[in-house]
Amino acid sequence: MATIAFFAMTSMAASAAKPIDCRMHFSLVGWSAFYKTASGNGKVTCDNGQKMDVHLEGKGGGLTFGKSEITDGLGKFSEVYSIDQILGAYASAGAHAGAVNSAEAQALTKGPVSLALSGKGQGWDLGVAFGRFTISRR
Repeated sequence: MATIAFFAMTSMAASAAKPIDCRMHFSLVGWSAFYKTASGNGKVTCDNGQKMDVHLEGKGGGLTFGKSEITDGLGKFSEVYSIDQILGAYASAGAHAGAVNSAEAQALTKGPVSLALSGKGQGWDLGVAFGRFTISRR
């Protein structure tokens, strides 16, 4: 009987959990010539006090050409209940354009977790790319 009560209370606590607000500040360097690749580092902080240093890697293809460096990037996660949920591979689609001052925006998803990336930096690029964006613990 005590076991049933424990599982009922645990289940109620889990369903009452609210999403946490997690943001990532990052830098990213990349190039593209039909195939796009980029890598960088960042720091994720959540409003519940959790923090994590992360490594970022993006790969994909599409109609894209250029080279860019994002030094002041911001990522906003949604539907996160624990910082560990941000890790893994996201499907991405994005658009970018720039000459000298580059701008980039991407929408990424991994199951119920979504990530919106934006950033400004230096470089020249033009195109649309689709692919995979991976976040791992640094």
